Amino acid sequence: MKTAIRTILLLAVLGGFGYTLFYLYNKNQEPATVYETVKPTVRTIKQQTVAAGSVTPRNEILIKPVVSGIIDELYVEPGDRVSENDRIARIKIIPDMVNLNNAQNRVKQAKIQLNNAKQDFDRNQQLYDQGVISKADFQPIEIAYDNAQLELQAAKDNLSIIQKGINSSSQEASNTIVRSTISGMVLDVPVERGFQVIEANTFNEGTTIASVADMGEMIFEGYLDEAEVGKVQEGMDISLKIGALQNKTLDAKLEHISPKGEDKNGAIQFKIKAEVLQDDSTFIRAGYSANASITLAERKDVLSISESVVEYKEGKAYVYVQQDSQMFERTPVQLGLSDGIQTEVISGIDKDAVLRGKEKR
Repeated sequence: MKTAIRTILLLAVLGGFGYTLFYLYNKNQEPATVYETVKPTVRTIKQQTVAAGSVTPRNEILIKPVVSGIIDELYVEPGDRVSENDRIARIKIIPDMVNLNNAQNRVKQAKIQLNNAKQDFDRNQQLYDQGVISKADFQPIEIAYDNAQLELQAAKDNLSIIQKGINSSSQEASNTIVRSTISGMVLDVPVERGFQVIEANTFNEGTTIASVADMGEMIFEGYLDEAEVGKVQEGMDISLKIGALQNKTLDAKLEHISPKGEDKNGAIQFKIKAEVLQDDSTFIRAGYSANASITLAERKDVLSISESVVEYKEGKAYVYVQQDSQMFERTPVQLGLSDGIQTEVISGIDKDAVLRGKEKR
């Protein structure tokens, strides 16, 4: 029995020793790690920040009526070009019953006063012609008659304005005709025929009948993060990419940076505006989304390497330079401007160096 146990233990020890030798042999047979190699290149490196926003007209005017009523006719639709003072719409006035009643009563009273003044004028006219009364006595009566005539005409004009929005002496200046205040393109007409509108006044901004804008002068409006806003300044050049215009880049110039930040989804951002330098071959529609790239720093024709080949340790940068076959030597380098993908090499290697890249798989 003891002999069998010793035999089993001996076999177990021999088996474990054999497995260890087999494992070490297989491990030594694993292939060596092979790396890709890259070389430095000469290029221009730009450090940029990007602001998302949209392109809008610099001057967009909302056209509002000066009288309340119902849209009787529309003369424009979105996309139409209009000149200053062109007709936009006509409004049919629905008069307020209280104001209408007061205006009608004023006309009646003016007629009574005029009739009385005329009788007084005719009676004293005869006396004046006969020399019974002097010019000084007759003049106040004549003035009262003239004033009564003017009052009746004013009462009639007031009634006409309440009923129709126009008076007898100013047909062309009708308040019922809504006109454009600038020359440009009609961007939107948010009302339809039969739509009830409210006039612009002290207590109400009024109903917008149309929006008109000068499409020849566009601006970009976007937001910059607080970490980047301190690096930009007014007058800097901007490269503008509009999503709807594929493969089209427009130039712009930064003209305004808001002095106050806004909380956008938990981050403080500052609004910026830039003048879009348009060309005649491109029509830009209002509201296009766009990304503005602002160049913060630039290095032209410098030696550069990919950020992926750089190793950072204790505040210093290193690369692995090929010595022979797959043998690489760790070499310190001094780096300059980086765009996040490529970085400038100031010293440490030359353009002929071969560097270790990522591991081949």
